[in-house]
Amino acid sequence: MSASPKGRLIVISGPSGVGKSSIVDAVLARTDALFSVSATTRSARPDEVEGTDYAFMTREQFGALQEAGEILESAEYGGNLYGTPRNAALPLVEAGHDVILDIENEGAKQIRATFPSALMIFVAPPSLDSLAKRLLTRGDTSDEDMARRLGVAEDQMAEADGLYDHVVVNDDLVDTIVAVLDILKQPLEQP
Repeated sequence: MSASPKGRLIVISGPSGVGKSSIVDAVLARTDALFSVSATTRSARPDEVEGTDYAFMTREQFGALQEAGEILESAEYGGNLYGTPRNAALPLVEAGHDVILDIENEGAKQIRATFPSALMIFVAPPSLDSLAKRLLTRGDTSDEDMARRLGVAEDQMAEADGLYDHVVVNDDLVDTIVAVLDILKQPLEQP
């Protein structure tokens, strides 16, 4: 995938534990696309790097950016705010790069409303049971958190068809990566 005169804003979304990060990493490794680092108010996990995984900030800092119109989309998840800083995505698109946003449905709705030409891809699990098994194998999910995540996943899956351009079921990671790469190779539709 080469950069066009103007790049694309590409949303890759899906429930927690569906494999989005693995898919995004594979797409970034195989294309010229760039990743937009989201901002969050949650604390960094031990293996996360500031500016690579997230831009970690306080609620006050996040709120100031929102008030200034510098957040393209935002959502609250698990008591923390997440969002895409304008300067992390739009200058890259304007420079001709495809930019990937790994965001949830609430943020995807905001991107769809503001950027109707954004390419929207939803990664779905084969079933809620398979998603529960994936979350269990991660080993970082309490029973309460599991129930909450599965409830959110069910809601996300229910609205995916009406919100996203493409829904890809991740029942095999390699096949799913190939499917997403094939979607990205399709010509850019002009409005």
